[in-house]
Amino acid sequence: MNGQWRADNQVQLLINGEDYFPSVFAAIEQAREEILLETFIIFEDKVGRQLQQLLIAAAQRGVRVEMLVDGFGTADLSQDYIKALSDAGVHLQAFDPSPKRLGMRTNLFRRLHRKILVIDGEVGFVGGINYSADHLEDFGPMAKQDYAVQVRGPIVADLRNSTLALLDESVRLRQRSRHWWQRALPLAADSDQASMILCIRDNQDHPNDIERHYLRALSRARERIVIANAYFFPGYRLLRTLRDAARRGVKVTLVLQGMPDMPLVRLCSRLLYNYLLRDGVRIFEYCERPLHGKVALVDQHWSTVGSSNLDPLSLSLNLEANLVIHDQPLNERLHEHLQDLCIHRCKPVSLKRVLRGYWWRAPLIFLSFHFIRHFPAMVGWLPAHVPRLQPLLPEQQPTGKTT
Repeated sequence: MNGQWRADNQVQLLINGEDYFPSVFAAIEQAREEILLETFIIFEDKVGRQLQQLLIAAAQRGVRVEMLVDGFGTADLSQDYIKALSDAGVHLQAFDPSPKRLGMRTNLFRRLHRKILVIDGEVGFVGGINYSADHLEDFGPMAKQDYAVQVRGPIVADLRNSTLALLDESVRLRQRSRHWWQRALPLAADSDQASMILCIRDNQDHPNDIERHYLRALSRARERIVIANAYFFPGYRLLRTLRDAARRGVKVTLVLQGMPDMPLVRLCSRLLYNYLLRDGVRIFEYCERPLHGKVALVDQHWSTVGSSNLDPLSLSLNLEANLVIHDQPLNERLHEHLQDLCIHRCKPVSLKRVLRGYWWRAPLIFLSFHFIRHFPAMVGWLPAHVPRLQPLLPEQQPTGKTT
């Protein structure tokens, strides 16, 4: 597994855009030396425009600003939006951009799905929240439920190095030589003694690291497991580990989508319900708004927050980043929040309900399950290419609609 455990970090759980955006924007406003930003999506809505103005202001006061966005997820920014950033001195790059072919985008797989922000090497943000207004409650009934963490301490250097490692050599040469990032400022944190490790997934050196952290924690669980995940369709080993935990008396709870932003995703997850429910796993569908979170906790101390879903794209194709955290206060706060969701905002799924009409759906479930599980390997049959970074300038803007 990649990374090293770092002790004595401060960590604060951020729930939805109402927590996340004010914290992020305040940190950008206070930046003095460097802003490193990775994200899957930036929309040109009120959140994206505010982000743009803050980054422009930072660059104009001499802050080095590096943005790395996904060429699929962030494909619709206007020429004016990109030009304003470029003119201010913001360095904007796209991960594996591609134009449309016959009206369709071809860069569907192996996406940069990470969401990381590092300010002055002092404060970092990791989670599943994109820069878009659909993470705010006033967006309406399709506003997303999601999570991130804000951290300070030794782990921030790992976040910084992880982002720099993705940037090309010309960008890395713009690094400052002074070790100004070793300072640490106080944070109104849930805990100030958290141990954590940055766990990334890529398609070269670390293809299974996030899944292996999950498997290790789940196999050692003794009391409780709670997973809240938007796109839940994990591999055979993880499913067996969840089932085995429930069989040995661990209270296993899954919080999954009940009001999906992508209906096909819920259909895939429901293919697994019978397998899990019959061995005592409890399943709740969150029905108040689309669930977009990627969080989990085990027993009293282990938690993870990040960008990785438990599906073939995240576990086998995309570039992802999670923090795995050993800390009781954060674990308890996350547990209390997820318990509240289960009790007040979710619909429990019963085995009786799942088995209704199961006899005619069983062959479909079997075929669909095995097709989707082997889907990443089939994608590997496509012509190989090396994902690239490309400076995102107005005349080089990728085209296409995001989903």
